[in-house]
Amino acid sequence: MTANQGLLLGHLGDSNYFREKHTLMRTLFLFMILGLSWSVSAQDQFDTEEAAVSQLIDDLFDGMRNADSASVAAFLHPDIRMQSTGYDKDGNFYLQTGSAQRWLEAIASFPAGSLDERLYSRAIEVDLPLATAWTEYSFFLNGELSHCGTNAFQMVKTDDGWIVHQVTDTRKKEGCTTSEHQLSDNVHQFIDAWHKAAAEADEDTFFGSMAADGIYLGTDATERWPRDTFRVWAQFAFDRDSAWDFTPYQRELYFNDNNKYVWWEEMLETWMGPCRGSGVARFVDGRWQIQHYNLAVTIANEKIEGFIELTKKE
Repeated sequence: MTANQGLLLGHLGDSNYFREKHTLMRTLFLFMILGLSWSVSAQDQFDTEEAAVSQLIDDLFDGMRNADSASVAAFLHPDIRMQSTGYDKDGNFYLQTGSAQRWLEAIASFPAGSLDERLYSRAIEVDLPLATAWTEYSFFLNGELSHCGTNAFQMVKTDDGWIVHQVTDTRKKEGCTTSEHQLSDNVHQFIDAWHKAAAEADEDTFFGSMAADGIYLGTDATERWPRDTFRVWAQFAFDRDSAWDFTPYQRELYFNDNNKYVWWEEMLETWMGPCRGSGVARFVDGRWQIQHYNLAVTIANEKIEGFIELTKKE
């Protein structure tokens, strides 16, 4: 083989290499597109089924509210199981099995509008043909609050659509939500009371409002405080008449689907000037607990260059 032939074969080898590499890249790109398309399609299907399950729940209680037992019956599996669970006045656990037929008879016996079950949250999961839904409710009889609790639904998707095949509920008389605004108002009051506890050096309320594994981020880069470490460090501040006095004047709340988590952002008047705080709280054991809070000093854009120069100084 001559040198020219070797050079030619070298070029052909390089050409094959780049052609194979290009083909491989196109194949990988195609798989990425197909994977993305599948992911989007799967998400679209989940959203569609979730919406259908949510609509089933609405239609079920609309039928009850309208005293339309026939429409309610159409949403129930022939072998539906209905149960209630909880604790009696003496603290004893109970699990009672109800009757769908008696429920339907009760719906038919009351005037429209007498039975009103209002839902304040819903968390839905779907794995065809099964779905579950967790809803917080308050039940009103003739306009008066009767009881409240949580519904745990299980649904199945048949050839005719979604139907309920099991529901278990809890029931209580106290601590019931009666309006959408009440939930937000309670959270605002909780956060305001937390800030007030610091202003009044109320150590027990301030740290008692934080979860045991809660985290507080201060304005200094070193200030990442687990709750109990934060309590030890801040003892000097809570030994005073006021630990610190931060006054919130603007706040936005955001809830997850079942209203068990809330996250927020707020503006605060502080001795440092305007600050921004953001937090996450979880509703557990009948009360809110702060899981994470981040305090940040705000700096106007036109002052940022001066701030950068300041941080360079030792």
